[in-house]
Amino acid sequence: MKLLFGLLTAGMIAFPTSIMAQETINLTIASSHPLVVPWVGMMKSVFMAKTDEILAEKGDYKINWNEAFGGQLYKVNATLSSVEENVTDIGWVFSFPEQAKLPLSQASSNAPFATDDPPLLLSVMSDLLENNEAFRKEWESHNLKVLGLTATDLYDFYLKEPIAGIDDLDGRKISAPGVLGNWLRGTGANAVDGALTTYYTDVQTGVSDGVLSLALGALPIKLYEVAPYIARFDAGAVFSGAIAINRDVWDGLPEEVQNAMIEAGKAYTEAHGQDLVDRHEFALKKMVELGAGQNPPVEIIAMPAGELEKWAGKLPNIAADWADVQEARGIPAKAFLKAYMEALRQHGETPIRDWDKEL
Repeated sequence: MKLLFGLLTAGMIAFPTSIMAQETINLTIASSHPLVVPWVGMMKSVFMAKTDEILAEKGDYKINWNEAFGGQLYKVNATLSSVEENVTDIGWVFSFPEQAKLPLSQASSNAPFATDDPPLLLSVMSDLLENNEAFRKEWESHNLKVLGLTATDLYDFYLKEPIAGIDDLDGRKISAPGVLGNWLRGTGANAVDGALTTYYTDVQTGVSDGVLSLALGALPIKLYEVAPYIARFDAGAVFSGAIAINRDVWDGLPEEVQNAMIEAGKAYTEAHGQDLVDRHEFALKKMVELGAGQNPPVEIIAMPAGELEKWAGKLPNIAADWADVQEARGIPAKAFLKAYMEALRQHGETPIRDWDKEL
């Protein structure tokens, strides 16, 4: 009996202790955009899921996720400050609207058409974030720890009326997010500041005649319903932001949780980059399919050969303009742009315009 009692007692001590040792950590994760936007949806399906999977292997920690996607806590103009100030613990930081606070993050946007390979772009930006001190400090200075990076698929024009080439944009009002308005300089089009969350209404109400956007964003917001003519330029991919965590929150997490999130962030970046490739063509075809019965039906207009080069040639030297402004602020924009462009070339890319050589 003594032996049996001892065994039972040891079991009672060992078994419940292993269960009770698991610590639950409460974290809020949020975004300005809804889950139907692919890179936001993947915050849940990849980043959160992978973090949970890794932590479950040991069972020491579990995260209780408080989800606040789709602008529940903040809008597009507050993605950076909301993570910085711990309105949310983790969030997608949209770099386009943050030209003043995240200047080097605008490099790819100010050197357009340099690559049409999103996974390569993300790989280059990840290397720069790790090895370029100025770029890393740009994010860290806002009390952030970057976990995963985001980019765009390729850009086209979604219009109320069709065009035959870049010259036909002259005089039209085109919605574009922040820095991408620079892509309209020299075309005669007038940039209207906007984002995926405003595009549909912008076109529907006549604020703009169309939108400069990406297929993976246009499909879930049903932009094709009000802008049925898709002028296909396949304009290059650009860096668009990051999943980041408030640094104070990060510093308070156990190392095991931190390591799980780092690994999950890498998985997110890789999966997101491939998703941009896999779903770009699908999204374009799906919009044609869904808009076949509307009046007018959705139509993809393939631009003539050389139109993207023509568009690039119309632009003033926006890269130099951007770099000069940043250099005056003491930011090493020229060196960073050269590092970015050279990294692309080292991976076999041939930019349509050598922006770094025009500085």
